[in-house]
Amino acid sequence: MHLGAHVSASGGIEKAVGRALEIGAEAMQIFPSSPRMWRFKMTPDANIARFQAAVAEANMGPTVFHGIYLCALASEDEALLARSIESLTNYLKLAEAIQVEGVLFHPASHKGRGYETVEKQFVDAVHQILEDAPGTPWLALENSAGMGDHLGSKFEELGRLIKAIDSPRIKVCFDTQHAWAAGYDMSTADGVAAAMDEFDREIGVDRLKAVHCNDSKTAMGSSVDRHENIGEGEIGVDGFEAIMSHPAFADVPFYLEVPGFEKGGPDKKNMDLIKTIRERAQS
Repeated sequence: MHLGAHVSASGGIEKAVGRALEIGAEAMQIFPSSPRMWRFKMTPDANIARFQAAVAEANMGPTVFHGIYLCALASEDEALLARSIESLTNYLKLAEAIQVEGVLFHPASHKGRGYETVEKQFVDAVHQILEDAPGTPWLALENSAGMGDHLGSKFEELGRLIKAIDSPRIKVCFDTQHAWAAGYDMSTADGVAAAMDEFDREIGVDRLKAVHCNDSKTAMGSSVDRHENIGEGEIGVDGFEAIMSHPAFADVPFYLEVPGFEKGGPDKKNMDLIKTIRERAQS
C-alpha cells in the first residue's frame, strides 16, 4: 500500500518527483497539462528521460495521470465529446511513452438525459480511446459523489459501464469522499465491509487500481463533492483506519487530494497522518 498525493508538474513533468518527496509521498498523481484547458503538448523526450531518472532515483511508487476536468464522454455536444476523446487519448499515449500506470478520469454528467440514453455513446467513446492509444496503461473510471447527474455514483452503474466496455484495460479509481457523499458509510468497519462487498459484486475488486484518499466536508449521502483534510471531516481517523484495514485496499496505492492545512493542497501533515493510520491498520 503506497501512500501518495496529487502533486504539481508545473515547470516540467520531472519537477513533480521532488515535490512528492518534499511531503513524504511514496507515489504520485499528476496533471501532465493544465486541468482546465484543452491545450496539450506532448512532453519532449528530454523531459521524459529526466522524469524517468528522477522516479528511479527516488524509488517512487505507482504514478498516475488525472484526466482534465473538461472531459465529458456523456455530453450531447459533439464538439465537446470529440475534444474529450482526444484529450484522454493524448493522456494515454503519454502514459505509454513515460511508462506510468494509467489515466483516471471523471465519467461526468449526463445532464439529466439518464444513464440508458448515454451508455452506448460513453462505451463507444472509450472503445475509440483505447483503440487510438494502444499499450499497457489502463483507463480508470472514478466513482462520483452524485451531484449534477454525474455518472457512477453507485457501484451498480459503474459496473454496468465496465461490463458494457468489456476491456481488461478499464479499471476503477475509488474516491473515499465521493463514496461517502454517494451514501456509502466509510466511517466504520461494518460500513466499509458492506460497501466493498457491493463493489466486488457489481464491479470486482480486481478492477480497483487507485484510491483518492479524502475526508469529507459534507454529510454522508449529501451528493456534494467537497474534500477535507484527513481526520478533519465526516469520515474521520477511525474511518480511514477501517478503510486501510480492509483487504480490498491492501495493495492499492492511495493518493491524497485534500485541501491542505495551509490550503496549498496535499502536504506533509496530511501525509504523516495517513502514514500513522496505515501503521495502526496494519498492526
